[in-house]
Amino acid sequence: MSKQERRTTYYCPIDAALSIIGGKYKSIILYNLLKKTLRYNELQKLMPQATPKMLTKQLRELEEDGVISRTVYPVVPPKTEYSITEYGRTLEPILLEMYKWGQIYMGDKIVTL
Repeated sequence: MSKQERRTTYYCPIDAALSIIGGKYKSIILYNLLKKTLRYNELQKLMPQATPKMLTKQLRELEEDGVISRTVYPVVPPKTEYSITEYGRTLEPILLEMYKWGQIYMGDKIVTL
């Protein structure tokens, strides 16, 4: 769904925030990009449950919203890196609190690969 097709009228600030980070893998992508710039295959390894199609869709939407940037290097094979933008960094406190809350909620249910 392109940025033009997505809603631009919100009735609640939470609704506006979720329109940016509410995708199935968006928060996970952003949390991992807080630490460092990552290539597509590195992101895919961090989220093995995400299909390539879904991961690509989520990355494109985050890029359209201006919270991540994509850099393509003209080499063979192509090299693409994703990094969080300054605008995206404004989400850092939210993402860190979500992580902390998730740790408490999951407790001993955390699955490690």
